[in-house]
Amino acid sequence: MGFFRSAYKSIANARQSQANRFVNAELLKLDDESLKKMGKSRAELRRNANGSMLF
Repeated sequence: MGFFRSAYKSIANARQSQANRFVNAELLKLDDESLKKMGKSRAELRRNANGSMLF
């Protein structure tokens, strides 16, 4: 049971990272004022968008 649990967790974490990169890339398309209203900064989004990609 441990193998399947760790495999599932790995897949879920990879998909979450992929989703985060996608959302960050889309948020970077917004203007600075809109980002500020959401409590985000362009620098923060760029840092998070530079996650490693395996393929």
